[in-house]
Amino acid sequence: MSIFAGLTPMLPDPILGLTEEYNRDPRPGKVSLAAGVFVDETGITPVLDTVAEAEARILAAQTTKLYKPVAGDPAYLRPVRDLVFGAGNGTVAEGRVETLHTPGGTGALRVAADLVYRIRPGATVWLSTPTWPNHPQVFAAAGLQTASYPYLDASTATLDAVGMLAALRAAPAGDAVLLHACCHNPTGIDPTPELWRQIGDVIAERGLLPLVDFAYQGFGDGLEADAHGLLELIRPGSELLVASSFSKNFSLYDERVGALSLVAATREDAVTLLSHARVAVRANYSSPPAHGGEVVATILSDAGLRTRWIAEVTAMRQRISGNRQLFVDGLRDAGAPDFSRLFQQKGMFSLLGMSADQVRRLKEDHAVYVVGGGRVNVAGITQSNLEPACRAIAAVLAG
Repeated sequence: MSIFAGLTPMLPDPILGLTEEYNRDPRPGKVSLAAGVFVDETGITPVLDTVAEAEARILAAQTTKLYKPVAGDPAYLRPVRDLVFGAGNGTVAEGRVETLHTPGGTGALRVAADLVYRIRPGATVWLSTPTWPNHPQVFAAAGLQTASYPYLDASTATLDAVGMLAALRAAPAGDAVLLHACCHNPTGIDPTPELWRQIGDVIAERGLLPLVDFAYQGFGDGLEADAHGLLELIRPGSELLVASSFSKNFSLYDERVGALSLVAATREDAVTLLSHARVAVRANYSSPPAHGGEVVATILSDAGLRTRWIAEVTAMRQRISGNRQLFVDGLRDAGAPDFSRLFQQKGMFSLLGMSADQVRRLKEDHAVYVVGGGRVNVAGITQSNLEPACRAIAAVLAG
């Protein structure tokens, strides 16, 4: 008898599964606004010029394919830490921050989850409602329990600050709270500076551990501005974990480049925490992949490349912002209800607030693919897919 007999097939991933379904769809004119990737006007996700130049330099100088250190190469870790926290950050200068090179932002989240489980196996991780569909899967795979705090007020399409703060005040001390640093996925709605301050106050009062997902740095208001909420959480004696991704702002999707930063109360605690994180890494993937990290390190460590890269990030952010304007105008022209509220949303995604049936009909009747709730990747809009997508959305919303 087969050991694997009787296994029940698992459901496809809610986002990656949609991409696979889209690829199998034979209909001409099909549109995918599901996967969170940036495309140019031709529909291609381009290699950044600075990335191509950095790769050429790396190839010309490469002499070995030796393993990277478990935590990553210091040549990568130093500039990444400065990017995330800001050069000259006092907490970094105090030695309270240690950083690890991870396989993408998802890898950083998984190492963080394993670390939390090692230190506080009974902790619950609190997730926003809604959140990225992979968040609960990552923490469940590490053996952690999850719970939800209110985030989106669906009736007003605004952030439910009162409900969020009340839930955090009721969370047991020692639990972890997953926060999106900027460009909240899937809503695109971020806390105001004042709300970030209140969130930091509640976390400090309750003794909660912030776990910050920083996947879209530079795609909201700018590289430095997007770190505002994260920095608001850092206070004397504070502790937090920060998962960074460089898939989007370096357009290094297939290289899987990320980082996990550990902020501890003291320098001694940071070193101890790093030792536990290294054990989690060793048992998981042993050491990080080299190439993408070398690209990031090369760009961030060279003044000329860094300046050009910042300009490339700015251009991507401006294109996304322009696409959001085109999308709102396109929906209006197609006869859809007023979606001007989307201007309050930031980053790659706009959330339309569609029902599961409407999302299904959009796919089955019109070959337009979006994620649950009507999450649209505005970074994937082009002149060729804008009109058919807006026309289909308007038709489905009209019933």
